[in-house]
Amino acid sequence: MNQIIDPPAIGQDFAAIKQRQQATWASGDFAVIGTTLQIVGESLAEAADVRAGERVLDVAAGNGNATLAAARRFAEVTSTDYVPALLEKGRARAAAEGLAVRFQVADAEDLPFGDGSFDVVLSTFGAMFTPDHGRPAREMLRVARHGGRIGLANWTPEGFIGRLFKVVGAYVPPPAGLKSPALWGTESHIVELFGPKAAQIRCERRLFNFRYRSAAHWIQVFRDYYGPTHKAFAALDAAGRAALERDIASLLEEMNIGGSSSLVVPGEYLEIVVTKR
Repeated sequence: MNQIIDPPAIGQDFAAIKQRQQATWASGDFAVIGTTLQIVGESLAEAADVRAGERVLDVAAGNGNATLAAARRFAEVTSTDYVPALLEKGRARAAAEGLAVRFQVADAEDLPFGDGSFDVVLSTFGAMFTPDHGRPAREMLRVARHGGRIGLANWTPEGFIGRLFKVVGAYVPPPAGLKSPALWGTESHIVELFGPKAAQIRCERRLFNFRYRSAAHWIQVFRDYYGPTHKAFAALDAAGRAALERDIASLLEEMNIGGSSSLVVPGEYLEIVVTKR
C-alpha cells in the first residue's frame, strides 16, 4: 500500500515492482475480501449502463465483482487479471450462477485485445493499483470502441482506504517516487489520464460500508486474507506488527459509525464513467 506521492515516478523498474505486486495479490486469499464488495460492481454496472449483448471487459477483475454484475445483465463478458488463482475464484462464482463468462489471464498494462474490441471496460479497485498509471489508462481507452464507456471504482485519498494506505506506508514504505493508487480516486487525476480522449467524464463520490464484528475482527480478516496487509504484517518484527495493529485499530475506531456492538466503517470511493470519443 502506498502513501500519497505527487511527483511522477522517475527511473522506476516497473517490471520488478509489478512482479512484487503480483506476488502480494497472490498471497492471502483476496476472494474472502472481494466478495464483500459485490455491491460496488453492481453500482458500477448500472452507472456504466451495461446492456444485454454488449461486449464487456473487466480489467484487474480479481474474483469478479464487476464481471458477475455485467454477466447478470446478459452482456458478453471477458474477465481478466494477472493472478490466475483469483480468476479461478471468479470462474467458480460464475459457474455457481450459470453465467457464461470468458476468463483470461492478462496484464492491465498490456491488454491482449484489439483496438475497439469492447463496448464497455470496467475495473473495480483493480487498475488503480498498477505501478505506471498511464499505461492501463491508455490500454483501456485503446480497447474501448469509439463512443464506448469505461467504468471505474477507485478508493479516494481522503476516505478510509486512502487513510489506511498512509498508516501502512509509515511502516512499510512504497518504492520512492511511485505514485499512490489513491490518486485514481481524484477527479483531477482521472481527467489527466483520460481527458484527452474522452467525450465525457462523470465522477461521483460513493460509500462502501465495511461491516465487521469489531476492529479486531477486521484486522484479523485483512491480516490473513488481504494481500497488501498480509505482506505488510509479515515484513515487520513483533514490535512493528503490534504497533501497526494498534494504529489500524485506532483508525477503525475513529471511523466506526456502528456503535459499540459492531464495526461499520464507511469507505469512500470515486465512481467514474468515461465516454470515449
